[in-house]
Amino acid sequence: MKNAGYTIVDVRSPMEFQGGHVAGSVNIPLQEVPDRVQEFANMPQPLLLCCASGNRSGQAVAYLRQQGVECENGGGWMEVNYRLQHA
Repeated sequence: MKNAGYTIVDVRSPMEFQGGHVAGSVNIPLQEVPDRVQEFANMPQPLLLCCASGNRSGQAVAYLRQQGVECENGGGWMEVNYRLQHA
């Protein structure tokens, strides 16, 4: 994975996000995803979603793809952070 143009969206709660996140990532909690589909669609592509373990980001990716938004599940934010630093 290279950071070339990825928009990283963290779907954890604001409190979890505040406790640590990928530098430059955007926080949109999972429960807000359905109301913010257009915001996702307008973000610079490609989108890489993450959370704590990859479960919530997987749910968000499945939903967004059904809405026509191209995105990938990056898994846990710490793993994404590690891969970006060692790309």
